[in-house]
Amino acid sequence: MQVAWIKADAKAILAIHEHVITNNGRLSVTHNDYNTWTLVIRNVKMEDRGVYMCQVNTDPMKMQTAFLEVVIPPDIIYEETSGDMMVPEGGSAKLICKARGYPKPKIVWRREDGREIIARNGTHGKMKATIVEGEMLSLTKVTRSEMGAYMCIASNGVPPSVSKRLKLQVHFHPLIQVPNQLVGAPLGTDVTLICNVEASPKAINYWQRENGEMIISNERYLMNENESSMYAVQMTLVIRKLHKSDMGGYKCISKNSIGDAEGTIRLYGK
Repeated sequence: MQVAWIKADAKAILAIHEHVITNNGRLSVTHNDYNTWTLVIRNVKMEDRGVYMCQVNTDPMKMQTAFLEVVIPPDIIYEETSGDMMVPEGGSAKLICKARGYPKPKIVWRREDGREIIARNGTHGKMKATIVEGEMLSLTKVTRSEMGAYMCIASNGVPPSVSKRLKLQVHFHPLIQVPNQLVGAPLGTDVTLICNVEASPKAINYWQRENGEMIISNERYLMNENESSMYAVQMTLVIRKLHKSDMGGYKCISKNSIGDAEGTIRLYGK
């Protein structure tokens, strides 16, 4: 009894008995006991995909077929995929992510912080979703809240899935909001003045007296900045042991490459 291995779609005989007759060093045949024959393919390639048949030369001839599916895990095609982006507030951004693999990978987008994506994809109009499918993510009328890291994730059912992180920077001129424009405190006490600033790119922030004199940090003036998001900062000015001369107007000023803004606080004694 002899067993032959045939690649059915190519009509090519691969092996007869334990002898490989095709010119392919990656193939071998093992005969591990009386009636078990195994065709071994090492370092499988895409061209190995197809129908394999083992034939036994009995009378009548017997055969069995099997289909070999060759799969390739996904891989991001970096040269065809967007990098980090900068866009002015109100502008548009098209993020593109391409991947190879077999079966063809599916691409989804999500924000790194888990917040919703506001996208306009094709004919669907405006949509909000935590996950958006497709190679292209189209963002229009972009606002500062859309700033941050976006992940494109490619998967095709063959582990592992792969991802790329893209940073979207949204630029706008500074905006200052003053929570308390009139602050009263008794002489000799400490008082804190607060301004909330939004700016991108990062701004230079400082304090002035109303006469234009810049305030410098020393043992009486303590200045601090606390970041609350990628673009929001809280400016604080602590004036220690209030003097009569400290009364009057204070300005918080914020400047970046796009513009500047200022807020005013009036300090009075109680």
